[in-house]
Amino acid sequence: MKTSPFAPSAFPDLPPIAGFDMASAACGIKYKDRDDLWILRGQAGTHMAAVFTRNRMPGAPVTWSKRALLAPFNPDAPRILVVNSGNSNVFTGEAGKRATALTAEVAEKVFAAEAPAVMLASTGVIGEVLDVGKIVRAMPDMRTDMKSDGWNQAAQAIMTTDTYAKGATAEAKIGDVPVRINGIAKGSGMIAPDMATMLAFIATDARISQSALQSMLSGFTQLTFNAITVDSDTSTSDMVLLAASGAADHAPMTDPHDPALSDFKNALLRVMLNLSHQIIKDGEGARKFIAINVNGAVNDDSARKVAMSIGNSPLVKTAIAGEDANWGRIVMAIGKSGEPADPELLTVALGPHVLARKGQLAPEYTEERGAEYMRRDHLEINVELGLGQGSFTAWTCDLTHDYININADYRS
Repeated sequence: MKTSPFAPSAFPDLPPIAGFDMASAACGIKYKDRDDLWILRGQAGTHMAAVFTRNRMPGAPVTWSKRALLAPFNPDAPRILVVNSGNSNVFTGEAGKRATALTAEVAEKVFAAEAPAVMLASTGVIGEVLDVGKIVRAMPDMRTDMKSDGWNQAAQAIMTTDTYAKGATAEAKIGDVPVRINGIAKGSGMIAPDMATMLAFIATDARISQSALQSMLSGFTQLTFNAITVDSDTSTSDMVLLAASGAADHAPMTDPHDPALSDFKNALLRVMLNLSHQIIKDGEGARKFIAINVNGAVNDDSARKVAMSIGNSPLVKTAIAGEDANWGRIVMAIGKSGEPADPELLTVALGPHVLARKGQLAPEYTEERGAEYMRRDHLEINVELGLGQGSFTAWTCDLTHDYININADYRS
């Protein structure tokens, strides 16, 4: 598989986060000679928040983790996250349910955690029974291998069709106290709103309540992981998890709107944007990274629907792959969104180049300018609807022959 042209030269330096340690292992779930299992341990008192796929066919780990997130837990016990790649444990009936329960039970025994509060995530092939024995047999050795600086190995362990490991880090202050935020993610295809075959795990040493964490994570997900699309397919397995160990020496934060959290929220949003953009830049077969800016909609939700209609259009995405400034396809995608739009008020531009205005081709536009702009690897589609103050930005990639090649033999 070709490495994405957007792949960084090296994995970023993610420092240890106080209150967390981790281990990765090669279990042979699907892949040979590579790690495919990761366990993150948060110290006693760690709080977790999460958002999940809205696919109506969720995998057993999603169903389990939704309950685990709300389960009461002993504040004197560690919090555990177990993630495997290579098998999504989706549509596997009772076997899938037993696999999640057994994983949590063994995690309880090995790590002195509480099984009902153990978080689980899986990614990979749908419909194949997960050999959970490979996971539980690895746990005792993983406990002895736990370390604080395993983020690079973790990012590699959770990959499936990704061509590079994805990580991001930021520092912030809560009051005068410095805190850290680290995040890793996986995702390359089946990426669409409401998340997709995408997992993201973010950890911080900040002292923040579960309710405040959940509020921030849910809000920022709408602007990041729910604003990206590779192929319009919403997966069965998605999770974005935010964990706070509480190891930092600042006053506990319980109100997500507390001004003392301003710097932290900016840093968290940067990490989430970074990771979501990396997922698009590693979109299966992608060669173009595209920002879709919609302004002048009747409201923000309408702007979002227009932006995602453009980002999900195979005709728009294949035209971009062919470096064809086919503005008619953008207009088509705006119209099919079903949202309010008036051709007499509409303006469509590629970067600084206005293509269409007031229902027709802009007189100053030339095909030469459009063709030159389309040769770039970072593109912007700018839409002004002229109807109101609503705005939204979505991100997508082009749709190339390589996308077909990757997905035509995914199970082979």
